[in-house]
Amino acid sequence: MTLLSKLLALFPGLVITLALSCVIFWVMTRAWWWLLLLLLTIYGLPLLTYRSHQFFYPLQPGLSSLVGKNYIPWWGTYQIQLIYSTFPALERLLHFVPGLFSLWLRLWGSTIGKNVLWTPSIQILDRGMLHLGDQVIFGHQVTLVGHAIKPKRHNLWLYVDRITVGNNVFISAGVGLGPGVAIADGSYIPFGKMIFPRQKVDPEE
Repeated sequence: MTLLSKLLALFPGLVITLALSCVIFWVMTRAWWWLLLLLLTIYGLPLLTYRSHQFFYPLQPGLSSLVGKNYIPWWGTYQIQLIYSTFPALERLLHFVPGLFSLWLRLWGSTIGKNVLWTPSIQILDRGMLHLGDQVIFGHQVTLVGHAIKPKRHNLWLYVDRITVGNNVFISAGVGLGPGVAIADGSYIPFGKMIFPRQKVDPEE
């Protein structure tokens, strides 16, 4: 593990520490700017860190080894986003403002079309790895994962790729989409279906 990997492993704890500090100082002073700083810490700091990380270590689609001395950009992006996987309510709050969750994902680098319907229970592990068309509907507890890890020959292989969803697609509850999945326009994904990495889905399926 490189020095940068070790430092970024501390990032989730740093965000939590700063957020708790803002809460404590707000309780002590009742000054409104501590609440503003709290929001910037929770939503702004991870986003800005991710964008800076992408500038220096862009996350590229493809296959790579997790075992070795080289720095793995995906590891950094995973640590930066970990707070939202640990505390999903932080992103669920964004659903109360129409269009805000789509804007949030665009800020992370995803391409999100118009009139996308999200459910608050959706789980996205790689926020910058989505390419969605218009009029996409997501059901309850859909999971979108832009990476896959597989052990092989005393090594761990990482596959990273975008998830592509076309226009007018309906994705039912409990569906899981892996990296490199491509869903064509007008497709319907039935309840609980798992679509594994690099699979293509046509409307008739």
